[in-house]
Amino acid sequence: MKNPWVKKNPFMSMWLSGANKAAGAARGQVAASFKREGAKATKAASAAGTKQVLDFWTAAFGGAANPKTKKRR
Repeated sequence: MKNPWVKKNPFMSMWLSGANKAAGAARGQVAASFKREGAKATKAASAAGTKQVLDFWTAAFGGAANPKTKKRR
């Protein structure tokens, strides 16, 4: 007598295929979200670092970071 537990089940196969497809799509969305957030954080940190370096060297050479214009009398 054959064991019924090892028999192929087409409905379970379809259900698992659908579940795997949904899980793959969700995994892709999460990975893309993390990639976007990481790129945004890297860009912000780079911009802040560049601004700090420029402000430091501008002040070191006696220049003003925000030069003011003279008022006319």
